[in-house]
Amino acid sequence: MSQDTVTRAQLSEAVYQEVGLSRNESADLVETVLEEISEALARGEMVKISSFGSFAVRQKGKRVGRNPKTGEEVPILPRRVLVFRASHVLKDRINETLAGSDPSASEVAS
Repeated sequence: MSQDTVTRAQLSEAVYQEVGLSRNESADLVETVLEEISEALARGEMVKISSFGSFAVRQKGKRVGRNPKTGEEVPILPRRVLVFRASHVLKDRINETLAGSDPSASEVAS
């Protein structure tokens, strides 16, 4: 499995190659989209991207945790967490790619 990371610069370059905007316009477009998503999530709104997935902010309440080393109880304060749920289209695409690279997957399918 690849450990590569997709960066903003790579996204900008992909927009430049596919859409034909200038490199600066492509970078601005990527930044604008990411900023809009960030602001919507900060406001507590859900962000859905068709055929990709949805991002949402979930509220977690106060609870008691435990230090695994010492066993000591530690209070965990309430907080908001970001959750991502992949669409079925994305899940299917990931599994399709995985099945194509795994020789044992083709044996199961036959």
